[in-house]
Amino acid sequence: MKDRLKIKEAKEDEATYPMKNDTDNTNGDVGVQIGQSYTKPKEKNILVRRLYILSWIGSYDREKAVSDLIAGITLGMTIIPQSIAYAALAGLSSEYGLYSAFIGSMIYVFFGTIPQVSIGPTSLMALLVLQYCSDKPVEFVIVLAFLAGLFELLMGVFQLGFIVNFIPSPVTKAFTSGTALIVALVQMKTLFGVKVKGVPTPAEFWNNIKVPDAIVGLICLIVLLLLRQLSSVTFKKKNDTTRRLKKLLWYISISRNALVVFTLSFIAYMWIKKSSFEAIPFSLSSKVSSGVPHFKLPPFSFESGNRTYGFFEICSELGSGLFVVPIVAVLANVAIAKAFVKDSQLDASQEMLTLGLCNLAGSFFSAMPTCGAFTRSAVSQASGVRTPMAGIYTGIIVFSALSILTPYFQYIPKSTLSAVLIAAVIFMVDFSPVKSLWKNSKKDFFSWTGCLLVCLIAGVEVGLLYGIVLNMIFVLLRLGNPEVEVKLKQCDTVTYVHVKPMSDVYFSGVDSIRTEMRSACILYRYDFPIVLDCSRFMLFDATFIEMLSAVAKELNEQKQMFILQGLSEKYKPLLPAENSNIYYAMNPLTIDDFIIPEKKANGNGVLLA
Repeated sequence: MKDRLKIKEAKEDEATYPMKNDTDNTNGDVGVQIGQSYTKPKEKNILVRRLYILSWIGSYDREKAVSDLIAGITLGMTIIPQSIAYAALAGLSSEYGLYSAFIGSMIYVFFGTIPQVSIGPTSLMALLVLQYCSDKPVEFVIVLAFLAGLFELLMGVFQLGFIVNFIPSPVTKAFTSGTALIVALVQMKTLFGVKVKGVPTPAEFWNNIKVPDAIVGLICLIVLLLLRQLSSVTFKKKNDTTRRLKKLLWYISISRNALVVFTLSFIAYMWIKKSSFEAIPFSLSSKVSSGVPHFKLPPFSFESGNRTYGFFEICSELGSGLFVVPIVAVLANVAIAKAFVKDSQLDASQEMLTLGLCNLAGSFFSAMPTCGAFTRSAVSQASGVRTPMAGIYTGIIVFSALSILTPYFQYIPKSTLSAVLIAAVIFMVDFSPVKSLWKNSKKDFFSWTGCLLVCLIAGVEVGLLYGIVLNMIFVLLRLGNPEVEVKLKQCDTVTYVHVKPMSDVYFSGVDSIRTEMRSACILYRYDFPIVLDCSRFMLFDATFIEMLSAVAKELNEQKQMFILQGLSEKYKPLLPAENSNIYYAMNPLTIDDFIIPEKKANGNGVLLA
């Protein structure tokens, strides 16, 4: 079936685009002509591009459906315990994490472009929710999800996907590592049962460790790390039995979160059934409201604790979170999509739009802000996902958990959820770039190091802002000081100074070019003509014109020729016609380029120093 589809696609491509060996049967002309302008292929209908399911549902078959079913079920077993844990990290009860997982999985099916991406609660979003909504009513979280979704949707509608290209890879990596470290450090208190407000000192931490919680948490963490290694087990003999065994070990490995949470919850349930809640030695999760989420408007105004909150007051309380949360979510989502996109180009604007719809729809079902999760997306990839349809099956599993299992979520030990979070994020901490960045690019090294340290000290949003601003400064410095190559060259019998910018030059860099030419003239005592390569002049404007006119005037006073090489024809009329010391040449230079037109006409020859 795959081969037939490939052959069909290849034939369609041949019919649409001329190949290099195509010829016209009537006159023998080659189909693709040298110098012919490129015509961009016609874009798909806007409805197909935005409601992305229409682009692949027509070719959906049984094979894809089976693959998506397996991937969806596997992802459902992963996302349920993670959603509960991320809700706890955000300071919310478990159902809010599950509401987010249910809605995000469903919406992405219709609008998402990358099959592997799993939209739902993440450690990153939970951390930001904790930062901006800590000690506030849960309504703040829901309104934050709505406003973040609206911001993301507008970014997608206005085609702002190109913005993510300005965030360099070292900053993204440092941001991810910093977030993972913060999550792991925050969860250490719960893992060991420490109940101290704020950041405890080492002595306070040690003195407040609750032994039963610590034992449960550490055992769960060790078991999770061991089960993670099962997926990498190999057998010397390769036969049907070992292949089936390897598949079984792989399924156990990716289901480790669900297995550990279910096992500990079952132990707690049986313990309580035989005695009482008070008899159990370790801390359990809070009671979860039963039932599926209800569709209702986000609480733009509400009463809490004898106080009425209006919409503008909510926005004021959320502060910078209104911008930081959507920007960070978009950054994370597009980075994950880039990691998994293979044969097609990533439509970052469509991913923004989809993420916005997920959060907007989620806010109507009391969900917390969401984005893509790298660990779950990796599970989808390993499970053989083929299309975003896998999200339907994941959503059904989460919906079933909400409608059936919610009474049992209160039996989950808190330290178990902390172990799940730590085991999930600890492998996202990556210090491997340090050595290569120091060796290859000091600029990127300081971007990575600074971003990581600022994330840990001042918070993830300040760290991200630091990384972006620092790299913008590097870009501005490069634009203001372009690299210039100055060489003494010879064309036939004429020696000349060749000034060549090695990068694109904008108006901010013209003074640097002028300084280099002036230095070259002084060095060579105005003995040789100056040839300036203009092929990398970008956005030619008044600043360029003033610089070139000034240099031409200076050289004219020294009776030196000034040649502009490779200047675009459309820019030549912009230069003042009365300037008699500006001459033009193409590439390569010839001896005729050094002859003044009047002398050339009179046969008087070459202009030398």
